[in-house]
Amino acid sequence: MRLAPGLFSSTTRSATLTLRPARIPFIRAMSDIAQFVAAAQKADPALAGAGDKEQAAIAKATSEVASIASNLKSLNDKLTPLTYLVGNSPSTADVDLYARLHPAVAGAPAGQHPEHPAVLRYFLHVQDLPAVHAAQKELPNAFPPVDVDVSSLPAPPRAAPAPKVKKEKKDKAAAGDATPAAAEGKKEKKDKAAAPAAEGAAAAAVPEGKKKEKKEKKEKAPKAAPAAAEPTGPLPSMIDLRVGKVLDVKRHPDADSLYVESIDVGEAEPRTVCSGLVKYMTEDEIRGATIIVVCNLKPVTMRGVKSFAMLLCASSKDGKDGGVEFVLPPAGAQAGDRVYFEGEKYENATPEPQLNPKKKVFETIQPNFSTLDNLEAVWTDPETKTVHRIRTKDGVCKAKSFAGASLS
Repeated sequence: MRLAPGLFSSTTRSATLTLRPARIPFIRAMSDIAQFVAAAQKADPALAGAGDKEQAAIAKATSEVASIASNLKSLNDKLTPLTYLVGNSPSTADVDLYARLHPAVAGAPAGQHPEHPAVLRYFLHVQDLPAVHAAQKELPNAFPPVDVDVSSLPAPPRAAPAPKVKKEKKDKAAAGDATPAAAEGKKEKKDKAAAPAAEGAAAAAVPEGKKKEKKEKKEKAPKAAPAAAEPTGPLPSMIDLRVGKVLDVKRHPDADSLYVESIDVGEAEPRTVCSGLVKYMTEDEIRGATIIVVCNLKPVTMRGVKSFAMLLCASSKDGKDGGVEFVLPPAGAQAGDRVYFEGEKYENATPEPQLNPKKKVFETIQPNFSTLDNLEAVWTDPETKTVHRIRTKDGVCKAKSFAGASLS
């Protein structure tokens, strides 16, 4: 399957294909699904879970797969904020759901108006897992890859919110002045009009201290401050960070300061990336490195070569003249693994499919990237000064040797 690099994030991209029908016909035998899941687990034993607690959660999710897969509208709502069914890594439950969705996705006519983008995004991401590729090779006739060129599909329409309707004031005249209540109201108005004169006469006889006391009593209590609103500006969780593996690197043919790398970020094909690292690293130091890649920046053409991502690097606290090195994922990280920010608000948030350059999301967030004294990579909230470590499911990402470094 060919996903347009830089235009579709395998973990977050909104898909643009209608999946029909609303309830999926289970035309596959259960034995086919079980064999396919077993083949994927054989290729990647980690899909079964690491401990009793995780395995129990995967078993529970698997038991619910049949019911949630049968209604695409409900499933789309469930998958919208999720990358995987259990935690931050794939499991056998995801492979099971992929197999059940396969008939509907494979049989859906391309180019229709989007209705279930989260379902398609999830399906294509799971299909790109190495374990699923291995299962498809072992069982080629069971659930073959579905080729969907998402770059050619129309973007899903976004309905504008309904305009607010102002409540009309009741027409007092319509209430009828002839009613007893209206007559009572007129009398009350006359009484109020006469009150100031009576108060003025009484005020002359009241001592000055008493006047002040009455005035203080009439003062209204201060209004409570409104509750703080949720931030609406750029958030670090909008950035799609992933683990990448550098497959190859060579000098740019028309730029002495640039390398051109081929990087696996967990998609069907590697991405081409241009980086200005010639001054800081040799080709041998870059080739084969496991690194962090910013995957949802808008692609740019650099001296005739289109670049579809950016490598996250740490610069010495003395500036780039002091050196530049990669930010490294923890041991065991694999190409395509999700990189996220610690904190309940950020860990399960879905990155933007592609950052809008006009909104300057990365440019706003990046100045607050840094490394601590222990070399851990973090983002510091400029308002609360809370430190959020940058990590994968396997641990925290770190610089090789630079403490107090800036990241970009």
